[in-house]
Amino acid sequence: MPDSLAPAAVEPLLAGRFGRPYLYRTRCTSTQELLGADLPEGAAAVCEEQTAGRGRLGRTWSAPAGTSLLCSLLLRPPPERRAPELALVAGVAAAEAIEQTAGLAVSIKWPNDLLLDGRKAGGILAEARDGAVVLGIGLNVNQTAEELPTDTRLPPASLRVALGSELDRPALLASLLARLEAHYDAWLGLGLAAALPELERRDFLRGRRVRVGGATGVAAGLDALGRLLLDTGDALESGEVELEP
Repeated sequence: MPDSLAPAAVEPLLAGRFGRPYLYRTRCTSTQELLGADLPEGAAAVCEEQTAGRGRLGRTWSAPAGTSLLCSLLLRPPPERRAPELALVAGVAAAEAIEQTAGLAVSIKWPNDLLLDGRKAGGILAEARDGAVVLGIGLNVNQTAEELPTDTRLPPASLRVALGSELDRPALLASLLARLEAHYDAWLGLGLAAALPELERRDFLRGRRVRVGGATGVAAGLDALGRLLLDTGDALESGEVELEP
């Protein structure tokens, strides 16, 4: 693969503790399954192709081999922090990594989607496991328009299609891990308040009319707990967001 994510390409670019150890496979069922409980916080699992990758609500995540960034990170947050907030924290980190590497503006669609001009370029999955959190991040990087999935709820995007050229995936991954470490450390100290300004700046839903479960209204931002606020007074912990006309 021309820009393999093998250790020899990525490890020299790592500057912090995230990504150590670095577990790499050319093919696996899901990077979420590669991180055992015996590994230290910051261990990362990466592969070139997933055969059973998954997103929120049991959805699948698939892409041609060697085109995406598929990474899972093992975290051990303290009990006083709300682990579900990590999906939003990771969204900010991923958006910054994309902007740093590709110069593309990224918005965040609560609770876990990364968008380029309203099209989905990535997603985040935070799974609790034995007192830890396995944080999975999938980014469409070098897919052509023809290689993007067609069965998605949101129109799909890739960084390559948006930029008009291929990207260096090892550099993007190294930037992502560095930004994740910085934002995770800030979250440990201050909670979600550390990420709220960036979340507000990138909020795709604000001002749009949405339906989440049985609640309908105009999205009015996020509160200090990462809940989606509606102009009706509802504060939603989680749910599937549908945009309304």
